[in-house]
Amino acid sequence: MKQLETRAAAELPKMVAWRRDIHAHPELSGQEVRTAKLVADHLRGLGMEVRTGVGGTGVVALLKGGKPGNRVIALRADMDALPVQERTGLPFASKVTARNFGKDTPVMHACGHDGHTAILMGVAEMLAGMRSEFGGTVKFIFQPAEEGRSEHPADPNAPFGAKAMIADGALDKPKVDAIFGLHLAPGPSVGSVGYRVGSMMAGADGFRIKVTGRQTHGSRPWDGVDPIAASAQIINGLQTIVSRQLNISKAPVVVTIGAINGGNRENIIPDTVEMLGTLRTFDNAVRNDAKKRITLTAQSIAAASGATVEVSFTSVAYPPTVNPHPLSAQAVPVLNAVTGGKAIVIPLVSGSEDFSDYQLAVPGFFFILGAPPKGKTTATAAPNHSPLFDFDEDAMAIGARALSALALDQLARQ
Repeated sequence: MKQLETRAAAELPKMVAWRRDIHAHPELSGQEVRTAKLVADHLRGLGMEVRTGVGGTGVVALLKGGKPGNRVIALRADMDALPVQERTGLPFASKVTARNFGKDTPVMHACGHDGHTAILMGVAEMLAGMRSEFGGTVKFIFQPAEEGRSEHPADPNAPFGAKAMIADGALDKPKVDAIFGLHLAPGPSVGSVGYRVGSMMAGADGFRIKVTGRQTHGSRPWDGVDPIAASAQIINGLQTIVSRQLNISKAPVVVTIGAINGGNRENIIPDTVEMLGTLRTFDNAVRNDAKKRITLTAQSIAAASGATVEVSFTSVAYPPTVNPHPLSAQAVPVLNAVTGGKAIVIPLVSGSEDFSDYQLAVPGFFFILGAPPKGKTTATAAPNHSPLFDFDEDAMAIGARALSALALDQLARQ
């Protein structure tokens, strides 16, 4: 651990410089061309086997140890920024605009992905300098589009983000045995990391419900079928999925309708109403059950009203992030060794993260890197996705040590 501490301290100025460069030049999801080139050039300079254009603009690199060993451990960072107007006032603040779904928009690294990328670049250099000391292979995965899309694809069901990386073989050739990732956040405090064993972050599934009735005059509803009334009943019915149907002692569930559109005049009952909603779950079995119940509830209520309904789940879908118990039992002691016992069990996180897609394919462990900015606390720091979001760059050394230590620990388990 002492060697990793020394190497991370030496690497920190480089990580800070990379982070600030990436922060000043943010790129939206699927547009991470400059960032990917910066990463790939760095990895090639370390003598790694590098593959670019993975899952779009992703980068995958292999570092082979000098000792015998067959295990392959992956470390992942996301690279994309958000359509946010930065208001941090930092000297390296973004002034970039880009096309987001056909419109020019300001762009900012408002979720720490600049830090994630810089940390993993630092880890690559640290472990490359130690390759004679371990066996096996470290696979570095720099992923685009964790935040979603920035343009409408020709195929709306085409994968993006982690799903696209997996489809493009990021976990294969050689096959990954385990994967690790982190996320910067305003809490816990600098020097600490947060984790959970089992369910950690919510899965997110967007859905669309289109109710079709029969248009008629508002004064003669019996001559038609009212999709607005049916939609109101469906909205209420969806809430009983959580309150009456699902066993929420297993894991919390949220079903929210965030948009409803239908009709254009006070005295016309329209043909159709469309609703958009989100489902948040912390357990994959509960997630699958809830999706079935959303469809069944909408169909049953619509049929009782004489209407028809179409229910579809969008391609923007994130499974719950779940840290498996066996891998967690190995990872948590490593995190405590790195932080001096400051690996903290945190509450469930209602946000979502597509690292969970990797966890469905191979054992994976995800943790939170505490990094409230200097002079701020977890309570006073701006949250992720805020135009004021920033983090303490000193935390990147902790993150680099943690990822390096986790990889070396797993490689030693030949």
